[in-house]
Amino acid sequence: MGQNLVYKILAEHLVDGTLAPGSEIGVRIDQCLTQDATGTTAYLLFESMGLKRIRCDLAVSYVDHNMAQFGPENHTDHMYLQSIAPKVGAYHSRPGNGICHQVHLERFGRPGATLLGSDSHTPTGGGLGMLSIGAGGLDVAVAMGGGPFYMTAPRVIGVELKGRLQPWVASKDVILRLLSILSTKGNVGCVVEYFGQGVSTLNVPARSTCTNMGAELGVTTSIFPSDDVTRQYLTAQGRGDHWKAVASDPDAAYDRITKKVHAEKDGNILANLRRFCVNFEESAPDGNGFVTVGFDRIVIDLDELEPMIAAPGSPDHIKTVGEVAGLKTDQVMIGSCTNSSYQDLSACAKVLQGRRIADHVELGINPGSRQVLRMISERGDLTDFINGGARILEVGCGPCIGQGQSPAEGAVSVRTFNRNFWGRSGTPNDQIYLVSPQTAIATAIAGQIVDPREFASAEGVRIDDLANPESFPVDDGMILPPLPEAEADKAEVVRGSSIVTPPAGTVPPEDLRARVLIKVGDKITTDHISPAGSFLKYRSNVPEYAKATFLLLNEPGKPKFHERALAAKEARLEGVVVGGDSYGQGSSREHAALCPMFLGVRVVLAKAIERIHKANLINFGIVPLIFESAKDYDRIEQEDEVGIEGLRESIERGDETVIMKIPARGVEISCRLELTGRQRTMLLAGGLLNATREGKL
Repeated sequence: MGQNLVYKILAEHLVDGTLAPGSEIGVRIDQCLTQDATGTTAYLLFESMGLKRIRCDLAVSYVDHNMAQFGPENHTDHMYLQSIAPKVGAYHSRPGNGICHQVHLERFGRPGATLLGSDSHTPTGGGLGMLSIGAGGLDVAVAMGGGPFYMTAPRVIGVELKGRLQPWVASKDVILRLLSILSTKGNVGCVVEYFGQGVSTLNVPARSTCTNMGAELGVTTSIFPSDDVTRQYLTAQGRGDHWKAVASDPDAAYDRITKKVHAEKDGNILANLRRFCVNFEESAPDGNGFVTVGFDRIVIDLDELEPMIAAPGSPDHIKTVGEVAGLKTDQVMIGSCTNSSYQDLSACAKVLQGRRIADHVELGINPGSRQVLRMISERGDLTDFINGGARILEVGCGPCIGQGQSPAEGAVSVRTFNRNFWGRSGTPNDQIYLVSPQTAIATAIAGQIVDPREFASAEGVRIDDLANPESFPVDDGMILPPLPEAEADKAEVVRGSSIVTPPAGTVPPEDLRARVLIKVGDKITTDHISPAGSFLKYRSNVPEYAKATFLLLNEPGKPKFHERALAAKEARLEGVVVGGDSYGQGSSREHAALCPMFLGVRVVLAKAIERIHKANLINFGIVPLIFESAKDYDRIEQEDEVGIEGLRESIERGDETVIMKIPARGVEISCRLELTGRQRTMLLAGGLLNATREGKL
């Protein structure tokens, strides 16, 4: 059998380990990106390791998250990044130049290269044929310093695309369909690789929509081949010399994938697995109602695809648009790193020509880059938006991360974004639906969720297939280049009072004596642990930001999480967090590990921990444990005092299980200690920063 594209790129970049699924490997990183919500910490950690100069091929510092600048903290961060990045040899994309993923696609991405970014949607670059991976800022700092990135050699999920998208059906509907098949759970350690005849019918921004939102699957990354469509896009960006063809072999092998699915609770997902998977097999339900399924690849026929929608609460609450059509809509937001390309926005503007949005609807347009904003301005699309009643938002992440445009209580908001976790918009119990730009603009005009095909038929509207433009307006005037080393030595780094060096972790205690500070349910995201929105401005100040830890889950009238953590410290107890399934999904923000570590958390025990968050926990010296039996989750409660005898010795010996005891109730819980040798070394040093400083890796 031939080789798939993922393993071709990994083989070219392998520096440590063996390329076998499930084994730990170290790969060389060609490019790195950071953004201002995570970048300040990444560069502070870079400095803390004693590094002076970028050693990977290219690094770019973007400012795109903290744009509102309420108070001095955000501008302070921007000034620090603008001074530190060029000094150490990185490019700096200034505020207003665009969202990191969109700009990197336009100006820096290269087929066949590896990209590591301190943002979970870094896989956007997979639309160009890059192996693009999201990670915590400390991992990115190490890669910027020339160190390898360590990951699990993945299983590769082959997704075959057939046919061609029909009018008013979009690539967003492709990834929403895939989420309806794979869900957000059970895909850790996998990579999605798209192939098949249908790939050539999708332009680069369409492909990047699929790889961007692939982050919601929980996979390491997603990737498309680089072909003539890719070449045309890069040539139009004035970067034709950066193109090369990369693809899987014609007889490439993809892994046989196995997953556990609850036959009753996940009935719709199970039905879709049966429908779209090749060589599908299914076991009988076990005693807990789970079935084990296996399949060789997934086939999505673009000809048969229809407009899809993610209902509130999770990106995998998938329905067809027709199932929720008629729901009154109060707000529509079009943009974010998922759907803010020129092609996306121009298509929406053409629908709005000669029309206005419904009187009760608020419409916001969020361009992905200065290049996109310039194009819709020069080509008349911006006028169509303004005449149609839209509000033009700043070029940046904006409402996707709760930075403005929070909907009213009970209001339905339809968005082209990638996440609709409860409260992420800044409104508790929000009603956020995720759709394609075509569905979004039709909904804004109709005033209710509407199948865009029916809207088009009733209104007599059409959208022509938007291929890549023959040329894009290229202006890199807001990207500051690296300083030559001679100049860099004299350059001053601007450090305001809110730029605080993040703390390093501590070694695990010999014997754990701890209190369960919080017990949470399934699908707890990093937004729940370290909220974004108005709290983003504290990202460079861990002691201050730590006060917001688990703030969204605090019970009214009861002590806040950080207060409970401080009380445990006063009692000379460490902290434990207990979680359910898919704990730590969502954003790559390492603060969801860094802030709990600062507050004294030494162990996270959950049914399952997502990839990036587990890596971040280890990076900062927090021991990740998994329930040996999911039933034991019900035997431990918040405020329980717990212990693990010989915890440090178990890590040193390579033990795969430890026993957590609850002495007051005589309960013993078996916990899996799933760590590689390298991860054990890191934990015993108190995390990656200490291990790097001490030369232990």
